[in-house]
Amino acid sequence: MIRAFHRWPGLLALALVTVLSLSGAALSVFPAAERLAAPQAGAGLTVATLADRIQAVYPGVEQIRRAPSGRITAYWFDQGAPGAAVIDPATGQGVASADPNQTLRWLTNLHRSLFLGDGGRIAMAAGAAAMLVLSFSGGALVARRAGGWRHWFAPLRGPLAGRLHVEIARIAVIGLVLSSTTALWMTASTFDLLPDGGATPIMPTEVSGETGFALDQMVPLRQTPVAGLRELSFPYPGDATDVFTLKTDRGAGYLDQGTGALLAWADLTGWERVSETIYMLHTGQGAATLGLVLGIMALGVPAMGATGVLIWLAGRRGRPRIRGNRPAGHAGTILLVGSEGGSTWGFAATLHAALTEAGQSVHVGPMSGFAPERYARAGRIILLAATYGDGDAPASAKGFLDRLDAADCVPDVPMAVLGFGDRSFPAYCGFARAVSEAAEAKGWPELLPLDTVDRQSPQDFARWGRALGEALGIPLELSHQPVLPKTETLTLVSRRDYGAEVQAPTAILRFALPRATLWQRLVGAGFARFEAGDLIGILPEGSALPRLYSLASGRRDGFIEIVVRKHNGGLASTRLTALEPGDTVTAFLRRNPGFRPGRGRAPLILIGAGTGIGPLAGFVRGNGRHRPIHLFFGMRDPDSDFFYGEEIPGWQAEGRLTHLVTAVSRGARPHYVQDALRGDAAQVARLIREGARVMVCGGREMAAGVAETLAEILAPTGLTPAVLKAEGRYVEDVY
Repeated sequence: MIRAFHRWPGLLALALVTVLSLSGAALSVFPAAERLAAPQAGAGLTVATLADRIQAVYPGVEQIRRAPSGRITAYWFDQGAPGAAVIDPATGQGVASADPNQTLRWLTNLHRSLFLGDGGRIAMAAGAAAMLVLSFSGGALVARRAGGWRHWFAPLRGPLAGRLHVEIARIAVIGLVLSSTTALWMTASTFDLLPDGGATPIMPTEVSGETGFALDQMVPLRQTPVAGLRELSFPYPGDATDVFTLKTDRGAGYLDQGTGALLAWADLTGWERVSETIYMLHTGQGAATLGLVLGIMALGVPAMGATGVLIWLAGRRGRPRIRGNRPAGHAGTILLVGSEGGSTWGFAATLHAALTEAGQSVHVGPMSGFAPERYARAGRIILLAATYGDGDAPASAKGFLDRLDAADCVPDVPMAVLGFGDRSFPAYCGFARAVSEAAEAKGWPELLPLDTVDRQSPQDFARWGRALGEALGIPLELSHQPVLPKTETLTLVSRRDYGAEVQAPTAILRFALPRATLWQRLVGAGFARFEAGDLIGILPEGSALPRLYSLASGRRDGFIEIVVRKHNGGLASTRLTALEPGDTVTAFLRRNPGFRPGRGRAPLILIGAGTGIGPLAGFVRGNGRHRPIHLFFGMRDPDSDFFYGEEIPGWQAEGRLTHLVTAVSRGARPHYVQDALRGDAAQVARLIREGARVMVCGGREMAAGVAETLAEILAPTGLTPAVLKAEGRYVEDVY
């Protein structure tokens, strides 16, 4: 809900808030420029002395004004001709023209009303309101993404456009809230929607009737410093009944021109002081530095607008257009989708089309928009849920579990959960399982038991569809063709071969980094951004399912590297291990956020065997900050398949790798990584007690053996692999 509340005002009011912010940023420069250009009054100068000096130079002076910037302007009549000038308070002489700055006037009219009068003022007020909504909703989204308000400035990951959007927002949001709030106040004041609240001194009924009292002898003027002056108006020449009008930062009053006495006075009210403060905060008049800061923050609006549009477009590209989507309140079947990369939306579109063809009225929406009160006519609710990372909610399902938990009661209609994932990951369909368990705990009636689709399998989806059709009493055949991510052509630049002697031919393949387009860099598409541990997808000929390989390099390394073992009958591995430098292959990138070393200085315990060394070697290679890393590596024979054996000594010398322990399974005494861990049990237990993070990569059997061994090692400490996983300190990438 917050995301939609943020997105649509931003998209609809983008042009308006851009004009508002750019013109406001330009206007913020003028108070500072005026402050620098205007001659400033000395600290001890009084209004009496200033008025006397100006009157001596301009005998026909009618009014003296002091702007918040300190600029003093005098207005006079000389032989019937009006005159005005910026005054040097030290001499009373005019030093510059008082004519309005035409650029300033033009920008002010643009900023206030778009040159459209009251209609334009209302439009700009709507822009300010949109900016206020964007600021509050954006702040809430930033806090949610960072993990709470206390982590406001936590490091960010993700596509460049998204990171720029959030980084700018984190700095600019306070200024934008201040500017938009004060703009709305000033608009309300312009249209007399706020109480006046001002106090005006009562005009005296009796005056001395005399004229000519010396200005420099008037006590009220002598007691008022120039720094507090707003305006001093002189009596009309020859009119003995007229008076001086003095306005200061404390209030306003009238002075007798014949005696200099203060005839009446009214202090500024609290309301007037609030209004003046708001004017100062919005315009920067009287606070030039603050105005410049707010102007700089306002420049973030067009930047956030551009990155916001890029984020929105990237999201739309990943979501198919669903034709005939019924409103939630009029649909008999509700399909809610939890997707990260967009593929689950494709399955939802296929299911929507099939159900619609069968005569059902269907609504498709994100799981993040879950709102039971909207499903008045629903007869069933179906949740299609992918998993992000290590069992987390994907982008379009953020907040679903919180909404479900907070709901007083669940919808009184049956529901079904279908999970999407990859069985090669430990947290296979972890989020879908969490949703199913939460629904069961809430007492939500079940339409179908939890089911899963492995690696976008059309067969799994069709099988589940037939079961759904039976539950609904309708024939339902789901024929879905997964849309693979856009691939890029990679050129092999080098290869190193291992393992032939131990009947496990393996190659370390290094590909040239494809050039990223500006769009890819902004939205993080293609290979514009990746890290060691992410996955590269290869679609072999004759297969509809891609094969995934863990990356042993990051974008900063300047190349793409994987470790591939040739399997008998393996389509992808046979194709890859046959490549020679100069050959090409098409591939796509898939994020693997659940397998990251994380930030900080806590030690890393990396455990891998065979090709599982790939991403672990990437972590070591990228350890430029010399974080303590302890690597346990299992191989068959050090003379045959000691992958990265050439680089490891250099990594140790550079401080990238702290400690290496190898295990050889085909030596005189077979030794596995589990045995290597037991040999270093005391150090392993100590490191984990001190906060180390454990990362395991390799085959399922190896990973299961490692978990059992660590459970033995940690038993005296009261820790277990399960506890470490719950703390985010034990992660696996197994296959």
